[in-house]
Amino acid sequence: MVDFEVHRARLFAFVPSGIRCVAASRPSHHRLAVGRLDGSLEIYDLQANMFQEKVIAGHDTRIPEALCWTAGDRLFGAGLSGEIVEYNLEKLNVKYSLDAFGGPIWSMVADPTGTQLALGCDDGTIKLFNILPERIEFERQLDRQKGRTLSLSWHPSGTKIVAGSTNIIRVFDVKSGHAVQRILVDRCFRGSRKRLPVVVWDILFLSDGTIVSADSAGKVQFWDSEMGTLLWSHPVSKSAVLCLAGSEAEDSILVGTSEGMVYQFQLLPVKLDSAELQWVRTRPFKHHTHDVRTVAHLATTFISGGLDGELVIRQFMENLDPKSNESTLQRVTFPHRCLVSCARIARLLLFQYPKHLELWRLGATNTAGKAGEVLPVSCPPEHLLQLKAKDPEHIASSCVSPCGSWIAYSTTSRFYLHQVQLSSDHIAIKRGIRSAHHLLFSEDSTRLFVASDNGSVHILKLLQSGVCKHLHILRPSSETSEAAYLLAVSANGQWLAAASGDRAVNIYNLEDAKPHCTVPAYDCPVTALAIHPETNNVVIVHSDQQMFEFSITNKEYTPWSRKIQKLGLSKNWQLRETPITHIAFSPQQASHILLHDTFMFCILDSLKTALLDQTKGDHLAHCPVLTPLLFVDLLDKNCLVVVERSLADIKAQLPPPVYLKKFGT
Repeated sequence: MVDFEVHRARLFAFVPSGIRCVAASRPSHHRLAVGRLDGSLEIYDLQANMFQEKVIAGHDTRIPEALCWTAGDRLFGAGLSGEIVEYNLEKLNVKYSLDAFGGPIWSMVADPTGTQLALGCDDGTIKLFNILPERIEFERQLDRQKGRTLSLSWHPSGTKIVAGSTNIIRVFDVKSGHAVQRILVDRCFRGSRKRLPVVVWDILFLSDGTIVSADSAGKVQFWDSEMGTLLWSHPVSKSAVLCLAGSEAEDSILVGTSEGMVYQFQLLPVKLDSAELQWVRTRPFKHHTHDVRTVAHLATTFISGGLDGELVIRQFMENLDPKSNESTLQRVTFPHRCLVSCARIARLLLFQYPKHLELWRLGATNTAGKAGEVLPVSCPPEHLLQLKAKDPEHIASSCVSPCGSWIAYSTTSRFYLHQVQLSSDHIAIKRGIRSAHHLLFSEDSTRLFVASDNGSVHILKLLQSGVCKHLHILRPSSETSEAAYLLAVSANGQWLAAASGDRAVNIYNLEDAKPHCTVPAYDCPVTALAIHPETNNVVIVHSDQQMFEFSITNKEYTPWSRKIQKLGLSKNWQLRETPITHIAFSPQQASHILLHDTFMFCILDSLKTALLDQTKGDHLAHCPVLTPLLFVDLLDKNCLVVVERSLADIKAQLPPPVYLKKFGT
């Protein structure tokens, strides 16, 4: 194995935005939508190792309070801006928005058929919208009530809606639009004699007529919707209970609290072999440090998210296989896409934040040392530039050229190209293309490849004078409306590989600007790809950790790729939960492939079968890391740059959690 000089950079102050809401697609629960407090939307494939396959950049005025899947796998969002938004999951943008004319929207749910939306508004109304093939249409509103409509739930029959407000729960008949039941919530808090306002943050309507409420008094209460009486009351928290989620069988309910706890309630017999059932709190889960704002109940797992920004996927104990080595707990803290770009020649790093970009020059040392030794820094890292986005839209993608003279970034509607002259601190701005989902410069910094929202790739020619010319548009041979989200260009500038949202990998010949071939289709999305500088073979890694090597010239998989697929990859490699996010090739050894995910960096010798048998250490250098990795790349043949982000540093920048008294303090 070869030795590298490693630049360990902790300059990127990445902090994940808090999670506000999640929604699983119906009925297969194949996709999970996650809405964050910065307005961004993430789509996870639950059947592809929980991979973050799509991301729609945030917006200052479109922070979702609720997400909802409807018939046809259409996704809607609503928030305090008062608008309903339908997302275009192919072009990765907002398809359209519609004002509900009820003030801020606090809740939104779809009826059991997925053809109608109910919105809880700030003015006390519940508005019903019909879902048409291309848009949504306002139908009517139910009787206006005093106070905000903070939570909603449909009865499984679709004939009634229950609404939670401050101090009160109301049941509405959908056909007449009138309130048929009015339930007053107990206003007593634990440890206090004062009667304070109680906010019903979330609510469920079960098929047997039972209403489940979660309120700011820390109680989970079960009500009879016909009589309006209290059946059971469970104090679960000294602070607020914020969210609820029930199973399809209606025998299990999850609740999330502001103390970071998730509790499970199960419908169990009162006695052994008894027909009488009762809701009992069974299991506590402590996976969050801050408020749990949302939970989702799936068949074998549950998903929770909150202000700490972590998405937690936990299996239920009764669904575990004792013989399996799979993890029962999975956390998603860091994005599955790269937010760091490197200018190798200029030794610069570009960090992408939601609202601005930062350009840094790496530090240097003038001393030499032995392997494993930490060298003193003679020239510290330098913060050169901060580039702020002026629009309310957040930055979706960015890139810096290898020479450091060009910076490109894009929001969901605008594309920007900047020429940077550090000597005179002059920045020239060029505009043209509408938006970009991935950006990539050529090795010689003379061309910029822009992946647009319709699956095509634009090629821009960059001149030293600051002039930008549009050369070609590369369109895939097969019709697709999915946006390309990953690009890789060969070192000689002849080939370009593009991975799109429909899981196709297209190879283009840049000399004649035409499609060359398409890599055989695979079920799981691509997480990383790169073209070897000598062989021009493209190496592709998928979300299920499978790896392929495809010969561009021969238009087929290489013998090494066929061998590892025939014999199978090792269990240790396949059981990894975090996806490979970057691939590089060692200039010293042509057969060495450098790969990394958040918690692992390895060097693979493609002449060996290291992934098949990891007992031989000379085939695979596997290095688990303690500090999460956001980026790893080669600066030159002997030098690596590693961008790290400590979990402790992230938690230090979060707001303080709810105070919990500990024993002995």
